[in-house]
Amino acid sequence: MKKKTIITVLLTIIALILVRKGVSFVYDKIEVMNAPTMQEIVEANPWTVPTDWFKTDTITLKGHIEGYDAEEFGFMSMECYYNDVFEKNNTVLVLDIADDGTFCKKFLASYPVRNSFIADESKVRFNSIPFFARPGETIDITVRKGTFGRYECIYNNGSSRDVERWLRTSRKLEGVMKPLWEFEGTFDEANKVADEVWQRAMAKLQKVSRSEDYTPMEVQLALADLQANFGMDYIGCIERIAGGLAKSEERDSVWYTEILDSAEWKKYLDYETYAPMRRIDYDNPLLFASSSFFFLQNRVQYAKPVREDWYKGILCEGGGMEVNFENYSKKLTNYLAALRKFMGADRENLTAQMCVYKEMTQEFDTWRNTGDLLDRLFPLYLDALKNPYIRQKAEQFRDRRLAQTELASPLPDVPEAELIRNLNAKYPGRFLVIDFWGMTCGPCRAAIQASKELRARIAKRDDVKLIFIAGERTAEGSGAYHNYVNEWLADEETVCLTNRDFDRLRELFQFNGIPHYETITPDGRRVREDLSIHGYDDFDSELQRLLEKLK
Repeated sequence: MKKKTIITVLLTIIALILVRKGVSFVYDKIEVMNAPTMQEIVEANPWTVPTDWFKTDTITLKGHIEGYDAEEFGFMSMECYYNDVFEKNNTVLVLDIADDGTFCKKFLASYPVRNSFIADESKVRFNSIPFFARPGETIDITVRKGTFGRYECIYNNGSSRDVERWLRTSRKLEGVMKPLWEFEGTFDEANKVADEVWQRAMAKLQKVSRSEDYTPMEVQLALADLQANFGMDYIGCIERIAGGLAKSEERDSVWYTEILDSAEWKKYLDYETYAPMRRIDYDNPLLFASSSFFFLQNRVQYAKPVREDWYKGILCEGGGMEVNFENYSKKLTNYLAALRKFMGADRENLTAQMCVYKEMTQEFDTWRNTGDLLDRLFPLYLDALKNPYIRQKAEQFRDRRLAQTELASPLPDVPEAELIRNLNAKYPGRFLVIDFWGMTCGPCRAAIQASKELRARIAKRDDVKLIFIAGERTAEGSGAYHNYVNEWLADEETVCLTNRDFDRLRELFQFNGIPHYETITPDGRRVREDLSIHGYDDFDSELQRLLEKLK
């Protein structure tokens, strides 16, 4: 073997060892120096987005896992954490695997979806089915053993087949945002890291797309996904830095916050600090296909300078806002200006319009229940939604909510609802307030612990019963679970389910995040969202309002 070849092999081995230890390399710098711009990538991979990209219809995933055996594989179902930005609540989709390895799942989508069904407790070298599908499609997938005994997904038709190279190799693009996940330092330092991360992401996309022979469609979808991930992780990095700049403590039942570094805090409020976010093409409809777009939109909507300007000039001395037309119209004007400033835009792009749409859905019930606010405010918000599809979705949301004349609706006749019916039977004549929580959820435990005295008073009532439902690896629950229940929920009705059964209730009630609360009437009906009890802070007033409405 030639001396040069031996040296190359030795350097490669050393590089692999150091990569595993998390060491970065000089060639990364070279890669960043040669990184293409986003515009160059787009121009080199021209592809026209279909005119019917935005469409509401059912997606069907079906297929077969060859050689499937439930005991050997370790799972009988797979889960997908699904976020639709047009829906107020997000959910978990459960994909059941039949004994013969076949599966079929249908769900409603508002736009193309790139996501995965995951099996967390797999015993074999297979735990995910990534897919890409457009509304109205049926995607047929065969899972079989491939090279080196690894399972692979064969996409037999549809959009998943069109982008199978991207679905198969997208993991090669993962991890490029890692420096933002782990960063500790100042805002200025974070922006330098963000600049390098962005360039590395562009270089990595170019390298992977060429080596894997991506089509222009795949390149542009991958590029949109990288943008969504970058925005989500960058703001996450900024919020983590800000968390170390303030110290909060409770004194005499009042929370006080002390700013530890006023100069850095000022940057936290400055739009220019967020300049890296302006790299994102917020008007790109392909962003919606990224599973990270929901989080990007949410973090833009609540970015600190946007929040600060949102309520400028309309807050009362005590911090609240008086509910009237003038304040809400001023709030919308502030909001649109803040979003344009944050994104460096001169108009309301698709992402900004989604932020306005989400604000409208969150405030809708307040408007509906306050005089003529809905009739006066809805047209103002609708006018900001220039995209026909987003505008249509807003009108459909309004019509759907106004059509809800019943205060509560029957639970569907499905096995998942049987647990709720059994609890109704166990506590006849009582409203059930169900707290979905988990051991790994800090906010869940905080709410439980802070409500101890209130729950003791609730326990004396004969018209309501609190139910605490959690998911664990097994229905028996872990030792940590039992220790916590014994300390904080010893006098409550607690239900422990397998994570699989907990996810089925998530799908039934259409939620993803916890804590989540549901209110069930004594006759087993689900109270509609705007009248349901949403935790413990205003429990008494919310329960009283519900009882008065149901009289």
